[in-house]
Amino acid sequence: MTAISIKNLSKTYPPPFPRLKRAFRLPVKPPVEALKNVSFEISTGEVFGLIGRNGAGKTTLSKIIATLVQPTGGEVTVKSFDSVKDEVKVRSLIGLATAEERSFYWRLSCERNLLFFARLYGMRDSEAKRKIGELFEKLNLSELARRRFSEISTGNKQKLAIARALLPDPPVLLLDEPTRSLDPLAANDLRSLIGSLENVSILLTSHNLSEIEELCSRVAIIAKGEIRVVDTPENLRRNHRQTQNVKIRLSGLTENGLRLLASRILSDFSVANAGNFLVLSFSRNADDELLGKVIYKLSQENAIISDVETEKSTLLDVLESYE
Repeated sequence: MTAISIKNLSKTYPPPFPRLKRAFRLPVKPPVEALKNVSFEISTGEVFGLIGRNGAGKTTLSKIIATLVQPTGGEVTVKSFDSVKDEVKVRSLIGLATAEERSFYWRLSCERNLLFFARLYGMRDSEAKRKIGELFEKLNLSELARRRFSEISTGNKQKLAIARALLPDPPVLLLDEPTRSLDPLAANDLRSLIGSLENVSILLTSHNLSEIEELCSRVAIIAKGEIRVVDTPENLRRNHRQTQNVKIRLSGLTENGLRLLASRILSDFSVANAGNFLVLSFSRNADDELLGKVIYKLSQENAIISDVETEKSTLLDVLESYE
């Protein structure tokens, strides 16, 4: 089943005060197209990744889904409810946590902040306190429950925003850079928590590409407001053709002998002496037959190969190719 459906979504921001600027003969900037004909779907229970450069349109897209910004064209549905026509219902289905949280009350304690938002969600105090206690335990916030929001660290503010998003057990989560301000251990704990959620559909935007690979079943790459590709991380890497660097560590040949052998097969290579071993380095097109030929020739000369190291495609390589 589809949790989030996005069809031909576009968003254009007009220039501010164009008539006033023209009246004073000031330059008027052109409209900014933040999103252009964006379309994809997120299935129920899927963790879906969205990656791209700063300004590519990730935050605008998240805000439109969360009904904080209205689109210029196209439509977004969450659990079959339209984000414009049924915005109140859509908001009740979504938990939102952003990297730059400004809606907490700085003088209230962490616990009272969440209790306030729980009442807005329509939760009873007894149910809210139980849920808040569970979330504080999972996010290692229990010791900070009675401290003012203004007194806790940036990372703990981020964790409190995530706790608030999870408070009403929403079926849809929008997580914008959820681990950006967290230390490595806290980030790892949060990733484990995200991975453990069942029947929750998650749109995850992050610049941490290893995090995207670990958590997301599919990934969309957005560039200049357009979705360039949607696929699994594995398929994105596999289908991305690139030059691959290869290092073969071996023994049983002299340095001059290895250079002579390599020159018969390779047009560009280097040989380094690493103590008891030699290291042959060269480049090839991914998935071609050159590596097999080199290994075959080395075995014919009785070389002893101890290690073959290849640089595989990463999501960063794929992302750069769509810029």
